[in-house]
Order: sequence, then structure tokens, then C-alpha cells
Amino acid sequence: MTDEFTLDPRLEADSISLTDMPLSHVRLMNDARFPWLVLVPRKTGLEELADLEAGERTLLMEEIAHASSVLRQATSCDKINVGALGNVVRQLHVHVIARFEGDDAWDGPVWGVGEPEPYDDEARERMCEELISRLRVRSR
Repeated sequence: MTDEFTLDPRLEADSISLTDMPLSHVRLMNDARFPWLVLVPRKTGLEELADLEAGERTLLMEEIAHASSVLRQATSCDKINVGALGNVVRQLHVHVIARFEGDDAWDGPVWGVGEPEPYDDEARERMCEELISRLRVRSR
């Protein structure tokens, strides 16, 4: 999309690459307790939503809505949480998290709750395949 987009190393270390949408690179957080997508606009130097041009903000909202729908369909979750904090990782990124009543963090935020439980190989492959196929339906 723009020249030399690079992903923050912390996002790269904590998540699995899935696919690209028109604006954002989509990743799956590697924590099986909470099915959790991260959308990272592929533009350099972004920290805040306000750093995007108006049309790009609109496009990002559409991508968030699509990712939310995909995650809901894939997980049959009770609620979707969306957040863009950026206090630790400054690069603009948006969390789209499937939540279940009774999950380890219900009814608060997922950040700082317990230790991440990485997907085992089979579960990771299954989840990635399902999410990629659903995400690409609208991304074309």
C-alpha cells in the first residue's frame, strides 16, 4: 500500500499473519483463550486513528465491521470487543476480540489477565484456515 510498511516486532511476535484487506494487515493473536484479530493499517508512521485520512478511517471502520462479523461467525461468541489503545505498541492497530460469558476475563478487558495460551498446531491451523477463508470473501 505504501512504501516500506513494517510491523511492530511486538505485534509480530504475539500474533499470526492471516491476510491483507484493502487497508489493513490482519493477524490472529496467539492466545487460544480469546479468539482475537488485530488489524494493522499498512501505512507508515500511524499512531492514532486521526492520523488516517477521512476515507481511510471509513475504510478501517468497514474492515473492523467485517472482521467482527467473521469472528462472530467463526466462534459463535457472546460479544465482540473492539479497541485501539496503543499505550504499549504505538503503531496504529485495532483489536477485535471474541468474548464469551464466563471466559477468563469476563466481564472486564482481556489485557493482563493470566498468561497467554498459544494455540496448539492443529487448533491454530484450523482457526487460521477458517478465518482466512471468511476474511477473503469480502476483501476482494
